[in-house]
Parts: sequence; structure tokens; C-alpha cells
Amino acid sequence: MRIRIVGAGAMGRGIAQWAATAGHTVELGDVRAEAVTAAVDFVRSMLERAVAKGRMSGADRDAALERLVPLDDPWAAGPEVELVVEAVREDLATKAEVFGRLERALPEAAVFATNTSSLSVTTIASALKDPTRLAGLHFFNPVPLMRIVEIVPGAATRPEIPPALTAFVEGCGHRAVTVADTPGFLVNHAGRGLVTEALALLEETVGEPADIDRIARDVLGLRMGPFELMDLTGLDVTAAVIDSIWQGFRHADRLRPSYLTPNRVTAGLHGRKTGRGWYAYGPDAPAPAPEPPVTGDPDRPVFVHAPEGQDRDAAALRAALAAAGATVESGDGPSEAAVVLVPVWGTSVASAVAADGLPAGRAFGVDPLPAAGRRRVLAVTPAADPAAARDARAVLARAAAGEEPWAVSVVRDTAGSVAQRLLASVVSVAAGIAERSIAAPGDIDLAVTAGLGYPYGPLAWGERIGADRMLALHRALHRTTGDPRHRPSRWVTERAQLGLALTDPGTSPADC
Repeated sequence: MRIRIVGAGAMGRGIAQWAATAGHTVELGDVRAEAVTAAVDFVRSMLERAVAKGRMSGADRDAALERLVPLDDPWAAGPEVELVVEAVREDLATKAEVFGRLERALPEAAVFATNTSSLSVTTIASALKDPTRLAGLHFFNPVPLMRIVEIVPGAATRPEIPPALTAFVEGCGHRAVTVADTPGFLVNHAGRGLVTEALALLEETVGEPADIDRIARDVLGLRMGPFELMDLTGLDVTAAVIDSIWQGFRHADRLRPSYLTPNRVTAGLHGRKTGRGWYAYGPDAPAPAPEPPVTGDPDRPVFVHAPEGQDRDAAALRAALAAAGATVESGDGPSEAAVVLVPVWGTSVASAVAADGLPAGRAFGVDPLPAAGRRRVLAVTPAADPAAARDARAVLARAAAGEEPWAVSVVRDTAGSVAQRLLASVVSVAAGIAERSIAAPGDIDLAVTAGLGYPYGPLAWGERIGADRMLALHRALHRTTGDPRHRPSRWVTERAQLGLALTDPGTSPADC
């Protein structure tokens, strides 16, 4: 296939490298001739690096470079061009001008694709005389390494174009998912679940950014915590995406932005690229603060209280602590000396204290989510005795013989604790994508694992917990907080009620 790419910046040159390496002839054009020269030099350096690392032969490198054709004029006639990929800046007027000029220069047979990440494909196409020839083809940076592409048909796109683009993408070695033309498409939309809930936890002073990031990594198994991720992406970019998706979905509660971001963006606290975001960067930046040492009494007796419906979690915690050599009391209630640990699922320690008459100064929450690493989370209420909290932390840090001790994060008591709320939001936002038929369940999980690096797709992640248990978590969060952001989704509710997996698309009226 002969392809033309218009825009020789980071995305354009990445798409050019990917397509030329896959065997396609790639014309690369830009209104700035120097950008084309720099892009070709960049692609050459990337291919030479691949040869040096043994990932490509010298002959394949030379063949790929031979297929890369720099253009002096991006609007030149191209009767053999079958596909045009626009990769210019995210500005509607600029993209409309580009496609208007391309429409005059190229034959009607050529398919047009926009690499927009945030603009409506339908709106871009509306500027064309023939809007049926355009679709979205959203790549992620760096293109050769991010092996997922979103294919976004506009409202007028010809029906044969999305499957043709799918075949093209997958023929080049990437995976393709088809997504409805909606704000944020799929990956950017799904990613709001993690960062918006992390910001909400920070608003409520449940924990500091470092606390929330450690829990996200060590309990949920994420490669980066949400605040580390915002610093890498740039808070200015993250905040703009959050706001645009929230506005695009008419102020949906689940996507509600935080009041914390506007001032930080205005102050230039954008993350790595400005030297300071949620963390400091650069050679003069202070080292990250270490976690506080464990100073309490690990031999203090402990009583594990089971709130209603939490018998299984309480039994598992008792067994783990006993295996580590802790003194675990039995019976109907704690002794005067014991600290009380309460596994909570969507509820708070404070509610357990009020409902079950627990000693407020000695009662602490423990997140029962199975940890991806050796970290437990201890939740403290405003009534907690600090000395008892230190002892509870020491007890939780105990390890069985031959094992490393547990790290223990101490956070403010909140419904569901940190990891549960992050996971509930990730699953809930993905469920909203599925129930709106923005993308198929399998495509949601594929795109998120490939595009965001989560250990599991969000629906598959929820299924590992179980639809019933996820529904119980959403209901408890909603009931405990009254916040509509936690309202259970129809997708999770129906599947729990019907015994279906969260990953199951189910039967639609069209199937009948």
C-alpha cells in the first residue's frame, strides 16, 4: 500500500517508521521542509538502533528506508496513494484546512484518517465535500512500541472503511479496536477512572500522593501510581483531558474533575517537563521521603472484627496474622489490651465502630484486597489513639518465617479505603463505556492493557474480584458516601443479578 502522512512531528514520524518497517511505501510531508528532514533522520537513527540491538537486519533497515519517501509538497498529486494519515496539531481549524487541501489534491479513492486524540471525527469530516471517506486512526506515542490503535468511524464514515483500517493496522503488527466517536474515544476515557479517583482521595486528605502511589503499585499492581503517571504525562495535558471528557459527557458524575488541578497548572507544576509536579525532578531535587519506620509493639494482641458480610475477609486476616506469629484473640469481643482490626469493603471503620460498639481509640481498618506486593493498608479514624495505631501497624508488618516483612501504609479512614476506591472507579468507568456500546468488552480490556499498561483489563479485573462483590463494593461506596460518582452501573448490576461475567457482552435486541 502507498500511504501519505501529513505532519512530521513525533506522531507522524512514529507512524512513518512503523508503516515503512511493515512493508508499506510511506510518503512523509509537512509544511516545514526541515521537519521532514529531521523526521527521516530520526527514523534512520531508530532503525540503526534496532540493527545494533539485533532486532532488525541491515538489509531490512535499508529496505524500510528505501520505502520512506520525503515530500517537498504535502499537497502534491498522488494518484497511487490509497491512505492518508493526518498527524498535525490538535486544532480543528488546522485539521480542516489540511483535509480540504488534501481533498483537492488526491483521488477520491484514497481513504482519509485523522490521528486526533480528542477532537470529534465527525466534526473534522464535516468540513470535507465527501465526509464518508474519513475515519479516526488514533495511534499512541511512541507508535512502534505502543501496539494498539483506535479506529473511530465518524457518523458518516462509509461502512467498509473501519474493517479495511483494521486489516491494515493488524497487518502491520499492531492490535486494532473499533471505538464510537465519543469524547476521549476509549483509552483516554477509560484512564479517567484512576486519576479522577486519586485526585478525589487527595481532596479528602485520605493520603498524600506518595501514599496513594505506593498503594496503587503494591496493592493493585500498577506499574506507576496515578500521581507519578500525571507527572510523566504532564498535569496540563491530564487536566485538559479530564475537563474535555467530563464536559463532553455532559458533566457525568463518574468523570468529575478535581478542584486541585487548575491552580497547579497555572503555577506551572506540570510534572517532569517543568521540574516539579506532584514530585520534584532534576539533579537538585530532594530525594523522595522514605516511609516512616515501624516503631510500635508487634506483640500486642489483636482482635479481628468481622462486620456484616465480611466473615471470609476476617478469617483470612486472622489466618495470615497467626501464621506470622501474632497473638490473635478469639471470642466475641476484644480484650482491653487488644487492637481491633476491621476488614472493610466499601464502608468505613467509623461506621463499624458505631454499628458494632467497637472501642473507637483502638479500632482500625484493613483493606482485604489481595496485595500484588507485600503491602497492607491501615486506616485510622480521627478518634484513634496514636500509640495503638503504631502497634497495629507493627502487627500488620509481621511476616511468616522466611518471608520479608510487610510494608504498611497508614491512611485516613474512608469508605472502601484507597485501593478499593481506585479499583471501583476503574471498573465503573469501563462499565460505562461498555453499557453505552462505545466499544466491545474485549476491546476495552485489550486497549487498556496495551494503552495504559494495567495488569488486567478493567472488566477482567472486576471479574477477578467477582461481579457480586464488585456490585457490593459500588453499593456500599454509594450508600456510605452519598456521592453519585459511586452509583452502581447498569452493566455491573445486571451481570451480578444474572450470573454473567463482567466481560460478557450478553444478548442484545439485535441478536433476537
